[in-house]
Amino acid sequence: MIKAIIFDLDNTLVDFMLMKDRAVDAAVHAMIDAGLNLRQTEAKKRINDIYTKEGIEYQQVFDQLILDIYGIIDYRIISSGIVAYRTAREAALKPYPKVFPTLIELIKMGIKLAVVSDAPTKEAWLRLSYLNFHHLFDVVVTFDDSRERKPSPVPFNVALKKLNLKSEQCLMIGDWAERDMVGAKAVGMKTVFARYGDTFNTLHPGSDYEVNCISELIDIIKKENKL
Repeated sequence: MIKAIIFDLDNTLVDFMLMKDRAVDAAVHAMIDAGLNLRQTEAKKRINDIYTKEGIEYQQVFDQLILDIYGIIDYRIISSGIVAYRTAREAALKPYPKVFPTLIELIKMGIKLAVVSDAPTKEAWLRLSYLNFHHLFDVVVTFDDSRERKPSPVPFNVALKKLNLKSEQCLMIGDWAERDMVGAKAVGMKTVFARYGDTFNTLHPGSDYEVNCISELIDIIKKENKL
């Protein structure tokens, strides 16, 4: 019987890549206005290259960009980028369709809700709080909690321990097959591939289920629990 659903955060609950793209665009515009001597396309390419090298959650991306160009930190340019980024991020950070009513329905069904994310603790909680989701989840496990990233079994086992449940009692939903599906299956969880959040054009995710809308979780739980 499924007693809990473990959610990936980015591209499963929220459209992270859309948010990131719009926030970076806004930051680049602001930095150019503040004196950055680069075209929009070149600046964005450099930023994306830094993210590729350092990780998508890298917090000093604008500092690194300015250092690479000028060899010194220009806080007028960097601060302009940070303010624009944060403003655009809040505006663009939205849940996928039907996320909120689905979470509420799952809670009414007695299902515990958890998040396992590779994001840093502060960033994960900020995203959940922006969406007013922070009070809906029983457990939130981030990279800072486990010090390992998916598909390592460690973050999944941390979640199981916090939930006080066995792996066969949990369902994992995520958009990244090589991390979410592989990691969850390795510890014995059933898996749901969030096709709606897939950014890799994944053909064969190796999951037990696939969904095109998060609301399909309701029927999956009813099937698994024979309701």
